[in-house]
Amino acid sequence: MDACTGCRLCADVCPAVSAAQDGQLSGVYRLEVLRKIMRSRTGIFRRFFLRGRPSEDELKQFSETVYRCTLCGRCKEVCPSGIPVKELWLSLRQDLVHSSCFPEKIETILENITVSHNVFNEDNEERADWADDLQEKPDHGYIKDKADVVYFTGCVSAYFPMAQTIPMALVEILRLAGVDFTLLGHEEWCCGFPLLSAGLQDHINDVIEHNLGAVRQKGARRVVFACPSCYLMWKGHYPREFEIFHVTQFLKELISSGRLHLKNLGMTVTYHDPCDLGRGNHEYEAPRDVIRSIDGIKLVEMEHNRENCVCCGGGGNLEMFDPELSSGIAGLKIDEVINTGAQAVVTSCQQCVRVMKSYVRRNKIALDVMDIVQLIQKAL
Repeated sequence: MDACTGCRLCADVCPAVSAAQDGQLSGVYRLEVLRKIMRSRTGIFRRFFLRGRPSEDELKQFSETVYRCTLCGRCKEVCPSGIPVKELWLSLRQDLVHSSCFPEKIETILENITVSHNVFNEDNEERADWADDLQEKPDHGYIKDKADVVYFTGCVSAYFPMAQTIPMALVEILRLAGVDFTLLGHEEWCCGFPLLSAGLQDHINDVIEHNLGAVRQKGARRVVFACPSCYLMWKGHYPREFEIFHVTQFLKELISSGRLHLKNLGMTVTYHDPCDLGRGNHEYEAPRDVIRSIDGIKLVEMEHNRENCVCCGGGGNLEMFDPELSSGIAGLKIDEVINTGAQAVVTSCQQCVRVMKSYVRRNKIALDVMDIVQLIQKAL
């Protein structure tokens, strides 16, 4: 924390600061307050800073700024001092939970995942109900006793009608490619990422152990995720028991091995790097290779791309804490997309699709928003 020079680069690139025009949402402000808090708690500093210790009300007010953040990690990318600020924000949220100074919605997230095993408090028995709308559905409904590959759907794709066409498209792709795969159905629980990003890291072990056990029961060797947050969670916090792939990596393998045959699509598209796949996992090329594998596609880059990509506004549980700010960030993103002149913005995250498409529909903007899985389905 003391390495911060106050250069304010983190504030310059923060989508929340830009959308809200509020400097108290910046990393430099957060670090300044955090330093005061830590000095008031630690060793000899307590003698000098005792009078400056923040009250519970002040901590709760501070927590409101801490949770109005998408955890996109762009501040970490630009920090000239190399401070791992995204990790600090996660740790800070955990500290605020331990201090009982956090927004009420945090308790809702914990209760939903603990009781219903998904972040939306839906019936987990209905997690794979989207498969009922598939045109060609086998008797087993893609929930097999054993399979080589598990497709881990994720909460957003399972329950949001706007996103359910993504797993439907992926199932069709996997079927045509001859992949031996299965869904987990109601045995799939939330991956735990909403707990992690809420500061509830102490509660992730149960979901990790359950999901690992569910995959073991299928005898699978590989797990595929279309959700970057699920992929980030498994890669960073689950034991390395299986081969794990984000769907862009898996699609690249299927295409290069000749298991998928794609037709010409005369389209101009731009690509939005999801924060948890790009900055979170440094995967920038697989999705672009998949897009370029389609003849007739013209890929134009946005002004800010790869590690500098601007967040869509859907991360960090922000929609639960400040939906207006989330929408404001989405608006900045869509403005940048429109400036490319592309017919469609393609991404590889159901949450990004949902947030951007919602903004486009509300504002009656003539722009197609699609997941890369839907683009490949279109080219089959």
